[in-house]
Amino acid sequence: MTPKPLAPGISVTTQITPAAIATAKAAGFRAIVNNRPDREEPGQPSSAELEAAAKAAGLEYRHIPVVPGQFSDAQIDAFRDAMSACAKPALAFCKSGMRATSLWALSQAGRLTTDEILRQASACGYDLTPLAPRIEARAGTTQA
Repeated sequence: MTPKPLAPGISVTTQITPAAIATAKAAGFRAIVNNRPDREEPGQPSSAELEAAAKAAGLEYRHIPVVPGQFSDAQIDAFRDAMSACAKPALAFCKSGMRATSLWALSQAGRLTTDEILRQASACGYDLTPLAPRIEARAGTTQA
């Protein structure tokens, strides 16, 4: 697990395990946000396993599963609401970190400029350039 600081209060990483929850706690994280659907691939820990480990460690846990490339407005809004309500710093993850980063980016439309969003994602190693039109479209319908 190598958390990448995406914005104040939120980092993203690749798939975590129940054992890595203790590492996240030791690193100072106070909430875990899982963006993977259960059974996406063999051997992946279930959301229930991760939630149990997070709660045992005293961390908040949210599960907002997203199929790669299929971000609904409801999922984006749920991510935004989770980030607003959960204890910070929060650690969001998926298989590679791309979905978690994309959810954050889409949730920031209208709050940050598209260029700022793309720069912050790029600094973490994620190229969200193909997502720019969707960010722009959401910015037109989202109040800052």
